[in-house]
Amino acid sequence: MSDFILGKKRAKYFNVETGKLTPIHKMPEEETALFERYDVIYRALCAILYNFAPLSGHPGGSISSGRFVQNLIYNEMAYKLSDPKEKKADIISYAAGHKALGLYAMWALRNECVAQAAPELLAKDIQNQMRLEDLLGFRRNEATATKYFKEFKSKPLGGHPEPVVPFVKTSTGASGVGVGSAVGMAFAAADAYSKNSPVINIIEGEGGLTAGRCSEVIAMAATANINNLVLHLDWNQASIDSDRVTSDGENPGDYVQWTPLELFYINDWNVVFVPEGHNYEQIYAAQKYAFNIKNGQPTAIIYRTVKGWKYGLEGKSSHGSGHKFASEGFHNTLSEFESVFGVSMPRFCGEQTPQGIEDCFWGNLQSIREALKKDTELAQFIAKKVFAAAERLNNKNSEPSPWLGDVEKVYSFDFAKLPAEFNFKQGESYATRTVLGDVLGYINKESGGTFLVGSADLYGSTNAGNIAKAYPKGFYNKARNPESRLVADGGICEDGLNALATGISAYGKHIGVAASYAAFASFGHVAMRLHAIGQEANHVYNKENINTVIQFNGHSGIPTGEDGPTHADPQALQLFQENFPKGLCITLTPFEVDEIWPMVTYALSKRPAVLAPFVMRPSEKMIDRAKYGADPAHKAVNGIYRLCKADGKADVNIIIQGSGVARNFINGTFEKLAQEGVKANVWYVCSKELFDMLPLEEQEKILPYEVRQNAMAITDFTVPTIANLLLSAKGQKHMLWPHKNGKYLGSGKHSNVYKEAGLDADGQLSAILSYIKDAK
Repeated sequence: MSDFILGKKRAKYFNVETGKLTPIHKMPEEETALFERYDVIYRALCAILYNFAPLSGHPGGSISSGRFVQNLIYNEMAYKLSDPKEKKADIISYAAGHKALGLYAMWALRNECVAQAAPELLAKDIQNQMRLEDLLGFRRNEATATKYFKEFKSKPLGGHPEPVVPFVKTSTGASGVGVGSAVGMAFAAADAYSKNSPVINIIEGEGGLTAGRCSEVIAMAATANINNLVLHLDWNQASIDSDRVTSDGENPGDYVQWTPLELFYINDWNVVFVPEGHNYEQIYAAQKYAFNIKNGQPTAIIYRTVKGWKYGLEGKSSHGSGHKFASEGFHNTLSEFESVFGVSMPRFCGEQTPQGIEDCFWGNLQSIREALKKDTELAQFIAKKVFAAAERLNNKNSEPSPWLGDVEKVYSFDFAKLPAEFNFKQGESYATRTVLGDVLGYINKESGGTFLVGSADLYGSTNAGNIAKAYPKGFYNKARNPESRLVADGGICEDGLNALATGISAYGKHIGVAASYAAFASFGHVAMRLHAIGQEANHVYNKENINTVIQFNGHSGIPTGEDGPTHADPQALQLFQENFPKGLCITLTPFEVDEIWPMVTYALSKRPAVLAPFVMRPSEKMIDRAKYGADPAHKAVNGIYRLCKADGKADVNIIIQGSGVARNFINGTFEKLAQEGVKANVWYVCSKELFDMLPLEEQEKILPYEVRQNAMAITDFTVPTIANLLLSAKGQKHMLWPHKNGKYLGSGKHSNVYKEAGLDADGQLSAILSYIKDAK
């Protein structure tokens, strides 16, 4: 066996200090001096926000990242302050969502400078601005009733960024999800504009990188040559509980034994190291160098910083906490600002009521405004930088990719117009997972390849690969295979994949798809929830359409029985069904393959943030609906439909959810009930959310209240996914679900696993007869 050596990399490593970059890329001295003054105001504003939240937020990381963000937005990024919705613009994503305090301060300070020096550069609609007045909404919500918040119509600013804020595209906060979604946006931007792609800039700290999903998406980006991606790392070594998060090269880390430089370089990212992360000259040189690397790889700029720099509290003590309210320590943080700008900040006095706090808060913000009015040179400097950012965008000439179609078409299909390929024959065998892949593949082709699909090394197994079958084989690569629609998602990486898919969708020109076993849906739940939060905010506050992401849940439930309880998991649906605000997530549990086209297209027309279909592994013969008195397949768009209609007065009402138990009923229980002389009315639940969207009178026509008072249920999933449809104690008592016997189920053919669960035809018959007897 040969000795270990580091394999060949496409990426470069560069140390700004030892590489002597600063003489080559030199920030003008007069510019350095102005940025120094600007940073004094910025750090003061960070301290003010934490103090008046009150005592809430993360001042330390907001301060330590401030200088490199300043250089980024004023010297490198291409954007128009007047148009935060411009798709060709570069994006900055605060993956380190706890630095929201810094983001809000930076945005408001930029807006204020431009408002004073060049107001024509601002967005005309104040909803697209981030004013000093909006800072009154920091960590406050719409229920806030204080005077100035209402008078100024301040934005409710979350503890972590949301698209309420201009230029914020996704909700971030849960560690690693922000990096994943930002990498997804970089994939989408690269695919939408193949020439001079918009650059996605990620702001993160080393603590955020410890989440496993970060390693997953870091690998994905390098593998796909996503070179329009730059991650700016605030390496301050401090988290909530540690002051040495990573190894530093000589000492072991408390949490991980890599340095950020090692992590990125081993994953084939260009690495530019800035030893003095508060030094404007090093920052300027590093960013100039990084943005001109042309080797096709993503880049990480690692800034060595001090968390809480010049705040009076450093390291972990400034992570999620700061100086006590209106304390001497807080006022000391403002002394440099007072000295440099010749102002005296208001001191808090009086009762610590919400209005009393806001009065002093507003007084402090007014002092910031007055300082800038006195320093016209600084405001004019920033305004010129913002003008230059717009010029960079005008000169960039990003060109739309000729192969990409219009994602809006995805939401416009008529569910009643069935394509010929989705006419299925009775008695023939089909798998719902296959047909789901085919239906999404049809929509993908008709919309012009707007789907980017990832599957956890399971493209063939889940049949998610069918979505991209009309496009070049192999994985998407920005340089070598740009028209492929399959993402090389790092292998078995559901966690990162789901975060990636949300960013792909959030960019607004694609549908991101994340596919795996339904059993692993929990890996994606956090990312999907954050996507829903972000999309709701963007829709409500910015009047933008919601962009759907699809979580493709293949191999759902007991029919995956051979793999055992680790994979044949009935619990996954419960994570999503009715677990989001109404309309933001739609789950689909089709019984037959002819339901998939109408359900998918109809659900997409509703534009949920998350579409989560659950489909089974086995192929099954298509039933004769007329034989059972079943509603036609297109009625599945109502979420619940009649599966069996009794001839005459029914002896029992049954509500069924899940293709597997429905198949057992149709193929066995139905005839057994007939032999017992029992007539049954049966309803099938294929989407609880679609049913809930109907007007109450329509719901009553489909599944009457009286039926719900006199019904039992059988589900492939869990009690909470169906119990609220039953309105009697006896109905709930006799309900069947996989874990009713109080144990996880074993491995085996799905027919045997259903038998073990009491969900086979004999088990269903026994439960139904028992219910009939008990209900008399």
